Amino acid sequence: MSAHTNNNHAHGSHRGYLTGFILSVILTAIPFGLVMSGGLDSRILTVAIVVGCAIIQVLVHMVYFLHMNSHAEEGWTLLSTLFTVVIVMIMIAGSLWVMFHLNTNMMPQMNHDIPLESLP
Repeated sequence: MSAHTNNNHAHGSHRGYLTGFILSVILTAIPFGLVMSGGLDSRILTVAIVVGCAIIQVLVHMVYFLHMNSHAEEGWTLLSTLFTVVIVMIMIAGSLWVMFHLNTNMMPQMNHDIPLESLP
């Protein structure tokens, strides 16, 4: 007896998982190589490429590993997508908040409000 049931749900194939894995590795290697090499001349373009690769990688994971497609029943695809967006936004906002406060709290002896013009 097979471990898979025949209930018309999309199951991943080895080829699909391998494609998703290769795309994930490429979408991780591009920003890593870009940042480790010092980035581009334009900092905004470097950040845009890193964020773009991150967004594409989320979509790759949703399609190849979570098997989300247009054939999902009863709105579960929309619910999963909304849940993913909410969790990602919470993680980004929380990470930025923690990094800002770590910078402020780890160096309390430094006055972070001094304007640059007043420094010698």
